[in-house]
Amino acid sequence: MSITLTLILVVMTSLISYQAFGNELMKQKLIFYPVSIKERGELYRFITHGFIHGDLMHLIVNMYVLYVFGDHIEYIFTSEQELIFHSGATIKGFGPVKGRIIFLILYLGAIIISSIPQYFRHQDNGFYRALGASGGTSAIVFAYILFDPWAWFKFPPLPAILLGVGYLLYSSYMDKRGGDNIGHNAHFWGSVYGFVFTIAMAAIFQPDMLQMFIDHFLAGPRAPNNF
Repeated sequence: MSITLTLILVVMTSLISYQAFGNELMKQKLIFYPVSIKERGELYRFITHGFIHGDLMHLIVNMYVLYVFGDHIEYIFTSEQELIFHSGATIKGFGPVKGRIIFLILYLGAIIISSIPQYFRHQDNGFYRALGASGGTSAIVFAYILFDPWAWFKFPPLPAILLGVGYLLYSSYMDKRGGDNIGHNAHFWGSVYGFVFTIAMAAIFQPDMLQMFIDHFLAGPRAPNNF
């Protein structure tokens, strides 16, 4: 198994989260707490909350998503060779150095950006706190959707792009509804950031990649047995 940024992020997040499970002081120091950010200038909380989780299941789900989809996206981003996609299109990634930098900005940037709306909403709410890497993992999944929008997920059995739209609608609805102690707003904005950021990087550094996004979308659905 090669050492990738994805693997490093998974191991680092798992170790920090596990340590914070039994250390409430550490957890409260790293958690996203808008009041402390506003009153004490603790801007680091915008990113540190993405390395701690509420419980073991919360951690496992986020790290599974990060490992599966992150490994795929990192491979594409860092490739120097022509990659062949199901459509027959061949493109290169951003290269090993630039690709890793872009991958890190995609993931870590999503954790930060997805928290900004919650900061403005709760900056005077002393009861509000948030934690978890869901904003970052949502961004990674939506970057994946760009590369293969009509790929069929095995569960639920839907094309990726339809599942993505449904996820955004669900996140928006549940954020407005509230009451389940889940950061749906962070999921929504992390997803949007991942989509927009990946398109922007392709437009700036690899226009052929951007054209492939368009071609894959316009190609429409393919048979569900072509996973």
